[in-house]
Parts: sequence; structure tokens; C-alpha cells
Amino acid sequence: MSSKLGTWTNDDEVIRRILKETKTVVVTSLNITTLQDMGYKVIPINPGLAKQNEILHGEKVYSDLQSVSADYTVDMVDIFRASNAAGQFVDEAIDIGAKSVWLQLGVVDEESGKRALAAKLDVVMDTCPLIDAPRLGISGPDDKSSL
Repeated sequence: MSSKLGTWTNDDEVIRRILKETKTVVVTSLNITTLQDMGYKVIPINPGLAKQNEILHGEKVYSDLQSVSADYTVDMVDIFRASNAAGQFVDEAIDIGAKSVWLQLGVVDEESGKRALAAKLDVVMDTCPLIDAPRLGISGPDDKSSL
């Protein structure tokens, strides 16, 4: 199943590759437990909580992607922001060398998606890993032992 978004089309093979090969996910929200339960290392970004040195579900909260990339190799950036704000995070994902960007349900930014593809990142928009993983029979990353 592929979903059509304007001129953007998600590709199940890309979704499958992201979900199976990703180990470390940075989320631009505080909703991290379900991905953690699937076996992913999930790092939250929230500038306000980062200033307070917060720990959320066992993970340090970071202020931005650049800060995370100083400590971790980032596989996927999971973007929970309005479509008109997603491009900033996509550009940061490109800058830090992330392997993929995943724009959540309702988040579509075709121009930033094109920039990410040009930079050789995998791109998914307007869907959720928690929907696509079970749909594709994926329970988490292929290699959970290196987390």
C-alpha cells in the first residue's frame, strides 16, 4: 500500500527499510514510549525541558538535533510539528547526517521532502510508524542487540 499526498507518494519498501534498519530515533515530541517498547532507542527533543536537564522515560531530553548528534548516530528523525514548521527539522536532519525523516500524520511538506531525497535521506510523510509497522508485519528494528 502506498499513500498519495499531493504529488508525494510514500513507498512501502522505504517504510519497511526505515522501520527495520533504524535503531535510534529522535522525536520532536515527548511521545516516545511506544517506539521504545518496539525496541528503538528514542531521544526526545524539547528545548524547554532540556534547559531543566529533564529525563523522560529514561532518556535525556535534548534541545535540538545538533545536540543529539554529538552523542548519538541518528537514524530517523520523527517529526511531530505543523507542516509549515517541518522543513526546519528536515534541514537539521540533513545537516546532522540522519538516514531518514518521518513526518507524522497530517504533516506534509513536499519541498523539504525533495531536499531530503536530494541529500539521500529516506522520506515518509503523513503516516505513523505505529500504524505502518503492524501493517507491514514489523515489530521493531532487525538488530535490537546493538541498542
